Amino acid sequence: MKIILIGAPGAGKGTQAEKLAEALKIPTISTGAAIRKEISLNTEFGQLLNSYIKDGNLVPDEIVMKLIVARLAQDDCKNGFILDGFPRTIHQAEEFFKMGYAIDKVLNLEVEDSIIVDRLTGRRECPSCRASYHVKDNPPKTEGICDKCNTPLVTRDDDKEEVILNRINVFHRSTEPLKAFYAEKGILVNVEGRESISDTTKAVFEALGVN
Repeated sequence: MKIILIGAPGAGKGTQAEKLAEALKIPTISTGAAIRKEISLNTEFGQLLNSYIKDGNLVPDEIVMKLIVARLAQDDCKNGFILDGFPRTIHQAEEFFKMGYAIDKVLNLEVEDSIIVDRLTGRRECPSCRASYHVKDNPPKTEGICDKCNTPLVTRDDDKEEVILNRINVFHRSTEPLKAFYAEKGILVNVEGRESISDTTKAVFEALGVN
């Protein structure tokens, strides 16, 4: 299957992408993860990317397209893939479909803005192995320390409340129109995020026809 996941930052796309990838044996391609990897390398390209996302703004389309197309050309994507965080705009979607990529389903994960703010302000990340935690929902065994590699956890710059609110506004303005675009193509599936991850996963699998 070739699947696109859309939803506001913090809606749970990454978590559900992991569940789907495991069930379908296909890779998840996260624009956000690819961008953060480049930034962590502190290259000139990474510094350019950071100049956009540190304030919660979208990275320009031509740069994102370059990252995604290069990733989809790799061998592990031949039998399908899950796109998390791309396309984010109508322009990106139009350009992507012009390239001939046949998408089976687009999953729109709906979560209220207030819930997203609470989720993201509590999120913590390991700067070494990139493991993710949450102070309430998924705390590490030792407060502030990664379970996997014992590295002190950090709050990402884009998880600060003022940046989160800007990211949500950017999403509503730039990404939500994609729902109509995909609905016209007959490939949009809407799922409301549940309180628990397992209940959301069950709803996602049912909506996509995944066993």
